[in-house]
Amino acid sequence: MDLDLLSQQLIERYQHGMPLCAEPYREMAQVLGRGEAELMACLQRLELAGALSRIGPVFEHTRAGASTLAALAVPVERLEQVARRVSQYPEVNHNYAREHHYNLWFVLTGPHRQHLQQILDELERDTGLIPLDLPMLAAYRIDLGFSLGAHP
Repeated sequence: MDLDLLSQQLIERYQHGMPLCAEPYREMAQVLGRGEAELMACLQRLELAGALSRIGPVFEHTRAGASTLAALAVPVERLEQVARRVSQYPEVNHNYAREHHYNLWFVLTGPHRQHLQQILDELERDTGLIPLDLPMLAAYRIDLGFSLGAHP
């Protein structure tokens, strides 16, 4: 997908530090010198093109309750179906495919460990696949932002 100027500006400016206010999209549009409707249309285009999958916070897991990294070994022919099922949970922060025996990985965040276990148990019942549950033992801060280079 070729990114238009507004898409590039949105990605560069708001990978980190989205405004924390009652109307964040209006504030983002004002900062970029655009209308809110134009900004929302741009975000929708990015989502429909598959260039944007999620807008939302990533919480420090110890402050938000509990989190875990989980993986499933999904038969390739079921990967899309199982990924859609996993993504139905609002507790899922990331959900991505990998080339490995465990080929579907996702991060769960919830109010407490028992809540996460309920989701993992439900996924196992629904899919017949046993989740690999990897709770974080130590936190490492990694900047996952990507510069497009043209519009710092």
